Amino acid sequence: MIDPCSLEPSPLLSIDDALERIKSAIQLVMASERVVLKNSLGRVLAEDIFSPINIPYDRNSAMDGYALSSKDIDANQPFTLTLVGISWAGKPFQGSLQAGQCVRIFTGAVLPDETDSVVIQEQVSADGGNITFPATIAAYQNIRAAGEDIAQGGLLCPGQKKLSPADIGLLAAAGIYDVPVRRKLNIAVFSTGDELMGIGQQPQIGKIYDSNRYALAALLADPCHNAVDMGAIPDDRQLLEDTLKQAAECNDVIITTGGASVGDADYVKDILENCGKVNFWKIAIKPGKPLAFGKIGSCYFFGLPGNPVSVMVTYQQIVAPALKQLSGALANKPLRLLATCTTTLKKAPGRQEFQRGILTQNTDGNFFVASTGQQGSHILSSMSRSNCYIILSAECKGASSGEQVLVEPFSVHI
Repeated sequence: MIDPCSLEPSPLLSIDDALERIKSAIQLVMASERVVLKNSLGRVLAEDIFSPINIPYDRNSAMDGYALSSKDIDANQPFTLTLVGISWAGKPFQGSLQAGQCVRIFTGAVLPDETDSVVIQEQVSADGGNITFPATIAAYQNIRAAGEDIAQGGLLCPGQKKLSPADIGLLAAAGIYDVPVRRKLNIAVFSTGDELMGIGQQPQIGKIYDSNRYALAALLADPCHNAVDMGAIPDDRQLLEDTLKQAAECNDVIITTGGASVGDADYVKDILENCGKVNFWKIAIKPGKPLAFGKIGSCYFFGLPGNPVSVMVTYQQIVAPALKQLSGALANKPLRLLATCTTTLKKAPGRQEFQRGILTQNTDGNFFVASTGQQGSHILSSMSRSNCYIILSAECKGASSGEQVLVEPFSVHI
């Protein structure tokens, strides 16, 4: 599709086509390591994990009450059984039950072999060692079967899963001490541009603080990443080429910001063609059109634009899925939903746009979204105020208040 805001001689690559090219080009990191379970949060499993035991390990009670045999239940009238002991969680009842007997039992406690039902304590009356049960109770209730959650030999977590707190709890319940995970990705990050200065320096005319490396550091804060900040590189072609070559020797991925456009001091594409391979350069996305993807030796390269909002959008929409694939994690698409727009959205056809919005939900469960205001790629406050992207297709010419639009929340919490 031709972007009327540019002078491109041919249609730009769509974001979907760019993602397909990356998917075809990337080969996941096969190396793995074992880590103790408590250090595995967010890591990607290198293989399937099966349970060495039943979960639960034994039949146990789901409630505090009394365990009995269904053979002793009288469905026509109340009945009384003799209390012969207690089964505690972690301290099972020792002995055998005879007809007409029951045991006091607590949640999680092992059921005596002869019992198959638990009646909650609120339903009975106790008179010393005699426990009276109502006629209305049902058999086979409040019982947790052995292996009810996961049977011995059953799959706990599939390989390629990024471990969540619930996964870690499940693995711990099976007694798993350590797990095989994909090794961390080594990622080099640096900014380019003579205009950049570091935080802590005094403001200067013509200079700007390098916010991109800080935003990228936060975006890359993932247990699967080992990101190294290589600083800011001035607009020196030879220095930039030397830095790229050096970084490519010891990293899986290089991510740069700036220098990927068409100015006289923008060298990234030329250097990549000289010392590596350019897979694509420029895509039909706004913000973020001047994005380069390629390879230097065995190291993948992402050259992101220089404007801060473009950096965040292209990282989240292009780079993040690529890193997930490279790390061996299962692919999943971001949550997207329809919301009623409450503000007018301006857009020219040509590129798919990711405008910043504020998503809300009313008491009826309906979703609404409003623009954060100015959408320039330099307006970083538009990202700070937003909690979602408003996604407008390449063909779209904007939206009016009251129209349904597609949104992608940054988080499920709104």
